[in-house]
Amino acid sequence: MKTLLIAFLLFTINASFAGQVKVVKVDIQPLGNHQYRFDVTLLHDDQGWDHYANRWEILDDKGNILATRTLYHPHVNEQPFTRSLSTTLPENIKNIIIRGHDNIHQYTGNSLQRTLP
Repeated sequence: MKTLLIAFLLFTINASFAGQVKVVKVDIQPLGNHQYRFDVTLLHDDQGWDHYANRWEILDDKGNILATRTLYHPHVNEQPFTRSLSTTLPENIKNIIIRGHDNIHQYTGNSLQRTLP
């Protein structure tokens, strides 16, 4: 009975972390006038339309969303994948956080913090 319980708990813990969006890499290119191009690489075990990474976001260090890059389809056979976004950020922003999102687990994966160049 104890072995069965341990096996169930390990399966449950492992299943709860499976398929979460991981932010693998962030490249930031300044474009002038507080505009930046973000190239963000995500890794996610997309399963098709029912479970896929559907966006990534740029946040300030207080957690406010500054910009969102929506991903309109699954990337089942393209992992990891990189998508870009050019946006203007407020003048006072120096540090940002990039986080991924999927349509099942939402914000349960990792995020990366960067200082703007």
